[in-house]
Formats: sequence, C-alpha cells, structure tokens
Amino acid sequence: MIDKKFIYKLGKWLLIIILLSFVAGTMSALFLTSLDLATNFRTGHPYILYFLPLGGLAIGLVYHYLGKSVERGNNLVFDTIHNPKDIIPFRMAPLVLIGTVATHFFGGSAGREGTALQMSAAAADQFHKIFHLSKQERIVLLIAGLSAGFASVFGTPIAGAIFGIEVLLLGKIPYKSILPAIASAFLAAYITELWGVGHTHYSIISVPQVSFRGIVYSAIAGLFFSIAAIVFVKLTHQLSIIFKKIKYAPMRPFVGGIVVVAIVLLLGTYKYIGLGIPTIVESFLQSSKPQDFALKILLTAITLGAGFKGGEVTPLFFIGATLGSALSFWLPLPVGLLAGMGFVAVFAGAAKTPVACCAMAMELFGVSCGVYVIVACVSAYLISGAHSIYNASENKSPKHFLFGKFSLTDVHRKRQLKTS
Repeated sequence: MIDKKFIYKLGKWLLIIILLSFVAGTMSALFLTSLDLATNFRTGHPYILYFLPLGGLAIGLVYHYLGKSVERGNNLVFDTIHNPKDIIPFRMAPLVLIGTVATHFFGGSAGREGTALQMSAAAADQFHKIFHLSKQERIVLLIAGLSAGFASVFGTPIAGAIFGIEVLLLGKIPYKSILPAIASAFLAAYITELWGVGHTHYSIISVPQVSFRGIVYSAIAGLFFSIAAIVFVKLTHQLSIIFKKIKYAPMRPFVGGIVVVAIVLLLGTYKYIGLGIPTIVESFLQSSKPQDFALKILLTAITLGAGFKGGEVTPLFFIGATLGSALSFWLPLPVGLLAGMGFVAVFAGAAKTPVACCAMAMELFGVSCGVYVIVACVSAYLISGAHSIYNASENKSPKHFLFGKFSLTDVHRKRQLKTS
C-alpha cells in the first residue's frame, strides 16, 4: 500500500527543488550577464576606474540605510543554517546583486560566488514559510540553495552539490540534505545554461604520468598554496579591522576606492582589477609573473576589506592559478597542471572545502589531473589550519596543523561556555 504521507512529502520537495532551481539559475544568469556587461564597459572605458571611490560611497550608503540587516552576507546565511531564527530578508538578493555589479563596473577587485550564494539562500529561505517547513527541513532548504547558487554561477554541479554540504560541516554530514543539494545543483546549472549564459572554459594541456616524485612536487606546491590562502584571509581580515576604524560606514569603501585607484595608477596596469579572467586563462598557457598573485591578494583584500561587494572565490582562482603558473619556474611540472592545481587548492585552503575543490577540478579540467589536484588540495587544506574566508563563529574548522591557531577542541569549549 502506498504511503500517502510519503507521496505528499516527495511531491512537496520535488516542487520546492524545481522552484528553487529555476529561481537560482535565473538569478545567476541575470547576474552573470550583468557582470559581463559591466566588465566589458569598464574594459572599453578604463577612465571609469577614477569613479571607484564614488561608486564605493554609493554602495556604502545603500547598505548603511537599506541593508544593515543583510550586510554580514555569507556569514548571516551560515549562522541562519546553524541556528535558524529570523527569515533571511529577500532584500539581500537585489542589494548584493547591485552592489557586486557596481563593484566590478567601477573596477574593484572582487569575485562572484558570494553574490550567488547570498541570492540563492535569500530566495530559498522565502519558501520555508510558504511550504510550512520544519526547522530541520529549512536547514536542508538553505543548503540546497547554497548548492544551487554555487553550481549555477560556476557551471560545476557536482562541486556545487558538495560545496553546499561541505562548507557547513560540523563533524557529521547532514544526510537529508544530500539529494536536495545534488538535484538543486544540477537543475540550477542547467537553468542557467538554458538562458544562454556560458562559463569560462579552462584546459590543462599536459598531465604527466603519476609518480612518487610528481606527488612530492604537488605537496610542495600545496604548501605554497596554503601560505597564499593564509595571507589572503589574514590580510583581508586585518584591513577590514582597519577600515572599521572609520566610524561612518559609507566612507570606508570611498577611502578603499581611493587606495585601489592609487595602486592601479602606480602599477600602470588594469590586469589586477575585476575578475581577471583573461589573466587566469593565460596562466594555463604560459608562466605568470611572480608578483601577479601577490598584487591580486593586495587589491582584493583592500576591496573586500573596505566594504565593496562581491565574492572571494574568483580572486582566489586568480591567485592560485597565477601562483601555480609561476611555480613552474622552480617545480618540474607542466605549467597548465600547476595553474590548475593552484586554481582549486588556494580555494580549498581558504574556504575549507577540499572535496568540493577536487570535484571542481575534475569537472573543469578532466579526471586525468585527479591525483595531483587531490594532493595539492589536501595539503593546502591541512597546512592552512583554521584560517577561513567564511568566519561565522559556528562554522567548522580543521584541526590545528602547521599554521592553525586553534583546533576543534577550542570550538567545542567556546560552545560550552556559550551554553553554560
């Protein structure tokens, strides 16, 4: 006999996943199209960079007067998943969309994943009251939203499904969220493609046969990728503290914009602003300059630390790919392979999502690079310790390793103090 309750629940979740995937995929398509238009206009009119401080002031004013409830961005989403209370305001979606496009339009150095995650999560959370979801079901819904947002903005559904779960791990996998996360990730990525929005393609031309020496070189590269991740996280955090000394919040991105413009003019090049996709593609074909990754770290840390909107992941791709490409001067591995390893390994170290990063590498570059990528990602993840771009207090952290300052036991102690 068919269980009517089960059929009803299955039908409800199928409807939720279809609706969520359509909304997430459509918003990502709109976002990516807007981002391309903004980037193309800025590239054709480089003088726009001089208006970056005013653009920052406008973004600061909008968030100061309309977006205080959502200014914590990704960490608000993570806190809501760990401890569901108030509904995430839907205004998060249009505000972060407009703020990120404006950041790129005027020449800030930022990414796009944070925007996609916030838009999808904010949209997803609106469904929980409509469908009368329980607290646990709402958590599953938000995780599916994260997966849908990540998958649709990067075109990597497998990595997106894993990312939505892995980034929130607290020592165990929330198994109920696995199927919704997978389904939402694949559907949302498909919806984005249906809108005719494509994604950048990268290729590793040569992958040597796996050898012990090659694995050792990959682990050494992983060490450098972990250091880059740590520097990015710490510098962004420290600059955020410095900018917060400016009491009137809208002035922070204004001042940050002035600093970015000054550095760009001093360098005499625009290659380190925006997403930097052309430089990433080039790093797979020829060795990058050693200073490329360092300058991208600096400009992105200033941009995000000052309060401009956008994500960290694409800049981390830039940092990792150019660092890996530059390492080809010293490590006897193909430049494309090192760039691909760095592309995902710096992200793995900074976001604490090594499994999702390994899956992303195989989706983007093919399975032949698998062993090298896994070694680099795991090395970067372990060595980077607890340093993370997602600093919500309830988020998980790896155990103390070489550079970590605290371990899971410290996190547990803090939780016990909060509840005592």
